[in-house]
Amino acid sequence: MAMQASEIERLIKLALPDAQVEIRDLAGDGDHYAATVISSAFTGKTRLQQHQIVYAALKGQMGGELHALALQTGVPA
Repeated sequence: MAMQASEIERLIKLALPDAQVEIRDLAGDGDHYAATVISSAFTGKTRLQQHQIVYAALKGQMGGELHALALQTGVPA
């Protein structure tokens, strides 16, 4: 079963309430998304740590309901 973009955004914002989240469906199949996540919680974190925070927010859905997520993260300007 595919995961809805709104559910991805909800889970990320649940873990990172200040996050600016943009989700794009890359293939139109609900399985392949790109996400841009901007949050002050990423301040001082490496890119890897930032991505790990986002993946943790998805509560194990990666590889299951959510097949692929191209992720870009950063801190607010």
